[in-house]
Amino acid sequence: MDATRRVTAVLGPTNTGKTHYAIDRMLAHRTGVIGLPLRLLAREVYDRVVARVGPSVVALVTGEERIVPDRAQYWVCTTEAMPLEIGADFVAVDEIQLCADADRGHVFTNRLLHARGLLETLFLGSDTMRGAIAGLVPHVSYMKRDRMSTLSYVGSKKISRMPPRSAIVGFSVENVYAIAELIRRQKGGCAVVMGALSPRTRNAQVALYQNGDVDYLVATDAIGMGLNLDIKHAAFSATSKFDGRRMRPLYAQELAQIAGRAGRHTEDGTFGVTGEARPFDDDLVEAIETHHFAPVRKLHWRNDVLDFGSADRLIRSLESPTSDDWLTRARDADDVLALKALAALPEVRDRLTEPKRVQLLWDVCRIPDFRSTGGAEHTTLLTRIFEFLVGRGLGG
Repeated sequence: MDATRRVTAVLGPTNTGKTHYAIDRMLAHRTGVIGLPLRLLAREVYDRVVARVGPSVVALVTGEERIVPDRAQYWVCTTEAMPLEIGADFVAVDEIQLCADADRGHVFTNRLLHARGLLETLFLGSDTMRGAIAGLVPHVSYMKRDRMSTLSYVGSKKISRMPPRSAIVGFSVENVYAIAELIRRQKGGCAVVMGALSPRTRNAQVALYQNGDVDYLVATDAIGMGLNLDIKHAAFSATSKFDGRRMRPLYAQELAQIAGRAGRHTEDGTFGVTGEARPFDDDLVEAIETHHFAPVRKLHWRNDVLDFGSADRLIRSLESPTSDDWLTRARDADDVLALKALAALPEVRDRLTEPKRVQLLWDVCRIPDFRSTGGAEHTTLLTRIFEFLVGRGLGG
């Protein structure tokens, strides 16, 4: 590998300044791209970069927002939206352990394998990824980040006894709003942070908490992904969540990711449970407090060398297997499910007369279900978009 193209894995527990380090490194270069796991985190990092270099050279690209000035030098994006074709000097991917996520892992694995800066590349995440990165990325160097404060388990607390600067975590909209209403009655006010809120509302709620206007935050597990919040205590109202397919217990590393948001720099933090959530067992507490977890053994992967000769050939190429021991073929993501649904419709299939049309269909199928309508309604919307674009002369 060219010695001028450094690849570094910056690994350590949550809340150890990895993202801050990546921002500093990006701004040391002429151009850069950073991929982040959440829209809210991308907005936070965008605001931090703008505060340092001004809005005229910073782009924000997520599923919801697109701010691209004419002279953009630094691109802050969700991982899926990273513009890898622009040839930036610096590239970083945050929360790289999400390569092991069953739903989005194939995106992070693709970035691990292919996203490179011309001069410097950083992969940020958990130390559980060390072996996988070593097995897949040649000539990588490592930087270890240690937590400078302690994290302690304090058992179960009633919401009425939550200390100020607490975050209570729920895993459904109904649960979050019910907790928020209880806190407002007992404590006088709280902020609510969920992915389902609009960007403006989410940002306003984060500011409400960060500015000290309220002392309590009720949130989904979104807060585990690096949001820069002043939290002293993290309380779980539940330890299971619906992952889009089924209800399942949170993995130890997921619990640690959230619990680890408590405490900042040298200020210690605490975590525990509340409501009907079962107390953590001793082994889980020890793992979270000491940041020791089983290493990642398999990364979710999807073939990215696609065949647009026909819809069937495209689907087959997306379903190609891998022979690499570190990789496992990802289950069908929403975009593949949408492709299969649309390709089965006669009104769509009849329009797939050339490869450009098939590629256009794939681009349409990758539009996220922003409204969370699911299934048939989202398929109908995508069909209308595809037919509209073909009618306007796109795709051939």
